[in-house]
Amino acid sequence: MLLSRHGYLFGSRARSDRWRLDRSAYILLSRIQLDGPMSIGRLTEAFGLDASTLNRQTAAMLRAGLVERIPDPDGGIARKFRVTEEGAKCLDEDRRLNVEVIGGLMADWTEGEVAGFAASLQRLNRAIEDLEGRPWPRPDGS
Repeated sequence: MLLSRHGYLFGSRARSDRWRLDRSAYILLSRIQLDGPMSIGRLTEAFGLDASTLNRQTAAMLRAGLVERIPDPDGGIARKFRVTEEGAKCLDEDRRLNVEVIGGLMADWTEGEVAGFAASLQRLNRAIEDLEGRPWPRPDGS
């Protein structure tokens, strides 16, 4: 996902109608899917963005049917955002397309080159996360 910040994956969307999500929706949905329902406050902590930015982004996702607001399952006051079935479907499809694009970029790389790049990229991502103090949850525990 950090590569997407540089525009290659999402920049290619301008040339294709296959992608369903914009960059902010893809990133927010990914985090909510991994962490479970999240409030604006938790999203602010996770991304270091101000609440007004997240309110605009989540409002757009609500209108598109990608998330829904639910009462806090733990009984808190703040309502939380949960990924809808449609949001999960769009996220899964876009994730598959992103993997396809990256696979095409690396089609002529050896297995060793791909493995080395993946290890180096993971190390770089961790260094960025450590610098910002915002580790990204990973489903595989890596």
